[in-house]
Amino acid sequence: MSSAAQIACRNVWKVFGADPRGFLEKHNFAPTHENLLQEGYIGAVQDVSFEVNAGEILIVMGLSGSGKSTLIRCITRLNDPTSGEIDFEGNNILKAGTRELIKLRRHKIGMVFQNFGLLPHRTVLSNVAFPLEVQGQGKDERNRRAREMIELVGLAGREDHYPRELSGGQQQRVGIARSLAVEPDVWFLDEPFSALDPLIRAEMQDEFIRLQQLLQKTIVFITHDFEEATRLADRIGIMKDGRLVQLSTPEDMVLNPADEYVANFARNAPRDRIVSAGAVMQPLGRETNMDRAVQVSDKIGAIAELVLSSDVPIAVCDDKKQPVGQLTRSNLTQALFGKS
Repeated sequence: MSSAAQIACRNVWKVFGADPRGFLEKHNFAPTHENLLQEGYIGAVQDVSFEVNAGEILIVMGLSGSGKSTLIRCITRLNDPTSGEIDFEGNNILKAGTRELIKLRRHKIGMVFQNFGLLPHRTVLSNVAFPLEVQGQGKDERNRRAREMIELVGLAGREDHYPRELSGGQQQRVGIARSLAVEPDVWFLDEPFSALDPLIRAEMQDEFIRLQQLLQKTIVFITHDFEEATRLADRIGIMKDGRLVQLSTPEDMVLNPADEYVANFARNAPRDRIVSAGAVMQPLGRETNMDRAVQVSDKIGAIAELVLSSDVPIAVCDDKKQPVGQLTRSNLTQALFGKS
């Protein structure tokens, strides 16, 4: 595991059937799709390897049945993988006993799920304080911490409300506050916004971005929405039939999809907000406009008017303000509207 990685998965399999471990051993831990079908096994997660760096938002997505939720349940050991290795801060958690797992979940891991999971007979304050109560913290201390988290997610003044008295977005905020109350090192979210209507969903995405800027958590986030993924992720992993098809930045995935399956996700992505000038620039030419330069990190949507209104190519500069390339009308138009 690299020094910056907080989570590392190596050759993780989750197979369902009569004797999953025996099946993998029989095929030297490399069964084919045909082996699975012929012998009546389901490979929900198949030979998946990746790392999650500290402070990174890694979004895993795919169609229904692709294995994305099973993978996150393996990482948190809500389901035990059939084989492989999962390191958390350098320790293989597949070797952890029950007591160690309980400690990990109570103190190191926060989880938010699609169905909110709030306790209907408890108030907002009591719901948020509940994991601290399980830890054994005193009432005054856990309520103090719960109030801090309630304020953080914008629900101050609703501490005495019950879940039934809140909107869907407010209930999800309570779930987020509860997961953050234990000050987790790693935050797992499994389609947390998918049950919300579009306006509330966009609001919760804004809230999520704000919280991450404040807290800098290591996050593994499951979604089926590519636009949501490109808005929130540092990197995106796309799964198909239990396998990780591609793992890269949103920009790289839009510009260089690994196959047609990935390209179908990326086809309607908001390229203007994802692709940077540095990713699509051309080599410097003789007639480059140096007076109206843009930065390599500028998104093409933000600089489109400047480039398209110029009769000569616009210079692209690095963070030291040195020209490293140029943008023309034609290559900007191709980047905005051309096929991946």
